[in-house]
Amino acid sequence: MCNLYSIRKPRDEVVGLFGISRLDDGVQLELPAVYPDTMAAVVALDHNGARNLTMMRWGFPPPLSARPRPVTNIRNIKSSFWRNWLKPEFRCLVPATSFCEWTDMRPKIPHWFALDDTRPVFAFAGLWRPWRGERKGEAGDHRLFAFLTTEANDLVRPIHAKAMPVMLCDAEAWDIWLTGATDEALALQAPLAASKLNIVERNILADAVGQGA
Repeated sequence: MCNLYSIRKPRDEVVGLFGISRLDDGVQLELPAVYPDTMAAVVALDHNGARNLTMMRWGFPPPLSARPRPVTNIRNIKSSFWRNWLKPEFRCLVPATSFCEWTDMRPKIPHWFALDDTRPVFAFAGLWRPWRGERKGEAGDHRLFAFLTTEANDLVRPIHAKAMPVMLCDAEAWDIWLTGATDEALALQAPLAASKLNIVERNILADAVGQGA
């Protein structure tokens, strides 16, 4: 389960990479530690199919039978809980430069994973939804996101065997996730090849390496 990641790249670079048509006020791309229930940048489509870069809060409301904590990671996409949110209009991309997993055994040591030491931008395969209620002391309308996980690859598994986030690393995958048919999009729910991923930091709680916005 991934409950910590970073995004640290200049705003113009992210806008260009993802083909953003509208940049909302207040978008932050200088976030060395993004935790559940905090705000982060998300790429979502508007009603015309254009890509917007906006801020949303990390964590879907849980099913009524579950514990009352936000759902940050999505693994079982066959569940009826997710069926409606798999439509293209609710798919999103979550830009990131690294993510963190803790060792399964004690001592619990955080390990940061990135494409390489320069922290290229990738995206988590995300879903978003509107929701009305109270989050972090703020009552009203919210936009919430979570992202897909999959089985761990050979690099992540010795650290965290259960799962890793679905990482989309090129424009073709981003297009498929945002606009493709459901079966085509869900075919992306697979681990990134271990050869394309690196452990770039250990034993820290924020990945401060990289360019700021």
